Amino acid sequence: MRIVHIGDVIGKPGRQALHKYLPDIKGHLKPDVIIVNAENAANGFGVTPSICNDMYENGVSCITTGNHVWGQKDTVFQIEEDERLMRPANFSKLAPGKGYYLGETASGQKYLVINVMGRVYMEPVDDPFACVRDILQFHKMGSEVDAIIVDIHAEASSEKMGMGQFLDGKVSLVVGTHSHIPTADAQILTKGTAYQTDSGMTGSYDSVIGMEKGASIQYFTTGIKQGGRQPAKEEVSVCGVFVETDDETGLAKRIEPIRLGGRLAQSMPKL
Repeated sequence: MRIVHIGDVIGKPGRQALHKYLPDIKGHLKPDVIIVNAENAANGFGVTPSICNDMYENGVSCITTGNHVWGQKDTVFQIEEDERLMRPANFSKLAPGKGYYLGETASGQKYLVINVMGRVYMEPVDDPFACVRDILQFHKMGSEVDAIIVDIHAEASSEKMGMGQFLDGKVSLVVGTHSHIPTADAQILTKGTAYQTDSGMTGSYDSVIGMEKGASIQYFTTGIKQGGRQPAKEEVSVCGVFVETDDETGLAKRIEPIRLGGRLAQSMPKL
């Protein structure tokens, strides 16, 4: 199976870049599954039904989120009806929606996407490790499903790496989101799970994690928060990872970064 995971989409500039480069990604890599983290897609905070539908129409298989999932009021209604839109699985069981999605490729292969949120330097949530373990009890890779992808939305690189090692050999890919910076540690772990600490963001890198520089610099230098932050518009990149799995085991055969557009060094894997 060929899997593409795209990191946090930041506002309209990120959505426009995704729309621009997604045809190239599909044409070059011919992915069976495209996963997009869209928790910042609506002006930097949350996602809307129309944004989700536009992504689906452009070939996105499912959407993960994180701590900003409730940033737009309509999300509460969308997530109850749209099984392809996830909130972290380790949120309260009283929260609407689900934290995992069981999908099927055009060729009939089944895949499971799990979205969890970290606890280090983040809002209080349930244990993400126990949460993933419990979900996997009912979805065994290589028998019930052909591939499993885990998006861990977390601040601490150690927590993301811990999740990767915890799930090594049990899932196809563990990839981090939330930091908005693509890490240089794409690798296949000892037991065959593909891993990257952070997929990066789909947004402007002439910014402070995708938002215009001025308001952030003012806050860091004076402690004053004034006005709403807006997504930066210049030099927008699409960042993510590409993974190929073994059809028999579901384990990874290959992982490479994707970086297209903007000021970052470009990277498009070759088949």
